[in-house]
Order: sequence, then C-alpha cells, then structure tokens
Amino acid sequence: MKIAQISPLYESVPPRLYGGTERVVAHLSDALVEAGHEVTLFASADARTRARLVAVRDQAIRLDPAPRKSNVAAHLNMLQEVRLRAGDFDVLHFHVDLLHFPMFEDLADRTLTTLHGRLDDKDLPECYRRWSRYPLVSISNRQRRPLASARWLGTVYHGLPIDLYPAVPRPRGGYLAFLGRVSPEKRLDRAIAIARRAGLPLKIAAKIDKADLDYYHETIEPLLDAPGIEFLGEIDDAGKGEFLGQAAALLFPIDWPEPFGLVMIEAMACGTPVIGWRCGSVPEVLDDGVTGRIVDSEDEAVAAVAEVLEYDRERIRAVFERRFSASAMAQDYLDLYRQLSGRGGQDLRLRA
Repeated sequence: MKIAQISPLYESVPPRLYGGTERVVAHLSDALVEAGHEVTLFASADARTRARLVAVRDQAIRLDPAPRKSNVAAHLNMLQEVRLRAGDFDVLHFHVDLLHFPMFEDLADRTLTTLHGRLDDKDLPECYRRWSRYPLVSISNRQRRPLASARWLGTVYHGLPIDLYPAVPRPRGGYLAFLGRVSPEKRLDRAIAIARRAGLPLKIAAKIDKADLDYYHETIEPLLDAPGIEFLGEIDDAGKGEFLGQAAALLFPIDWPEPFGLVMIEAMACGTPVIGWRCGSVPEVLDDGVTGRIVDSEDEAVAAVAEVLEYDRERIRAVFERRFSASAMAQDYLDLYRQLSGRGGQDLRLRA
C-alpha cells in the first residue's frame, strides 16, 4: 500500500528532545515500512526515518535559529507539495489537526486525520461541521467527547518500538520521576508535594515553554529548593530510558483532559509503574492495579506510592508490548486504511 504521512513541522521527526506528535509519526512510519508498505513522509529535512522522505523545510521550526519564521507559511508550503503528489498514494494520513481541510476536500475519502490535541476549543465544532466528510481518528475515546458527532472512523492508541527502551526489572534509583512539560495543567507542583509526603526524592525532566515562564518562576521555582527535588531540564531518548527505567514510579498528576499521555507508555516500556490522575485518557491507558494506580486526590497518590513499589515490573512491560507497541499501532491504522481504500480483499496484515 502507498501511504503518505504528513507531519507537523514544529519538531524534527522524531523530536530531539520534548515532543509527542512528531514522535508518534516517526514510530508509525517506521512500523509501516517494516510491515512492507511504501511510506512517504512529508516533514523537515532533519527527520530520521525508514520511509521515503520529502523534505519540505530545511529544519524543524523549533530548532531553526532564524529570528523570524512563519509557522503558517511553512505548513502551507508542505500542504501544497502533498497536494501536487496526492495521486501517488492510496491514503493521505494527516497529523496537522485541520489545516488541510480546505485544500483536500475533494479527496477527503482518501484521507485519514489523526487528531493529537484537545478538542474543547470554542471554534472547533463549527469547523468539523463545515468539513464533515473527513474521516477522523482519536487517540483516546475520552478525547472525542467535545466533538462526539464528528466522523470518527476509530481510536488508535499510540505505540512505541519494543526495543526503544529496555525493561528494568530491579531499578536502583529509589526516586520518583516527573517527565514532560512545566505548565499549570501538568501539575508539577502536585508531583513535588506527593514526593515530599511519600518521603522519596523527585527527579524532574521537563521542558519550559516561553508561554509558561511566568508560571515556572512564580509557582515552581520556589519549590525546587526543597530537599530531594532535582530539576534536570529536557532529556533525549537515550537519557529517557535510564531516567524512567531507574525510577520507582512515574508521577502523572495532570489537571486537564489529556488526549493520550505518551509518557505513561514510555514508563510502562521500562517496566515502571505510573500514578496518574483520573483525567482525560488516563483510565484508558493505565490498567489500575497492574501498570499503575489511578487516583483522585493527593492523599490517594501518596498511598499509591508504597503500593506500586511492589508491582511486577515484568508484567508491566508485558502489558506495554501487548497494548502499546508500534506494530500494534501500525496494524490498527492499517485496518482503517483498508476501510478507506475499499480493498477489503487485499492482505494488509503485518508480516510475522
């Protein structure tokens, strides 16, 4: 099958440091190639991929040192390139939210659009009513709720290569981990409070966006002087395996409708249990009592720390391999591509 993957241009594919959507596009593209399909990736030139790369920008926007750059222009240039080559593909798989809707309406039935973000913004329902022909994919069932009447073709959970992070059956770190982004909805302040009450050190590997600098300086920075709190900044994939694998548990104390939460399955790949708030996708991703605990309060989170220390980390890893591998994600997408292509008799199953 000839498949086009159209990635956002904000980060490299996969990202060098923080970044979710482009990471998923990278893993999906490689898994589809491994399955024997012809995959073309539209992305910036710094992508690392097994697919055929169409470089539509010299580098990812975030990494570009130019003082002035246009996100809109960069993506419009890419979409025009996709449009010119659209006849080369069986399926056009977009990961750029709804930016392509006006340009590909006549080809909507050959497109698949995975929505990677939250969907409760005021102006979104009208757009999805206006361009209602586009088949959509959610990354959790919870993500769909604000747009329940849209044309949902399926839900596909994110996946990671099974060899990306090694499982660590007996960690030596003895600390709790927080990985992600410093922002009000991610609730790093809550993670610090949980760690201090549980009597364990907390290591923080996190990105700080410019938009969140005030929050960091006013709310988080004063908390970092507490004993046992260590702020590491952003880390890459090589550092992430060690960071998560040696942790006693990952704290995921979010305060927003998280569409998926890639860091949860990154921890599970290492065999590390997750303590997550009952928000957004968390109840879909975590198997409560097996891969972590789903909690509703700080008191419950503190109590959960002692419990998850006794979890079977090999079992956590096994759940990850069964539910959240890149090959499982690719197979779920292939099932949806087959619906679009109308090739019900064509064998698109993954090779053994």
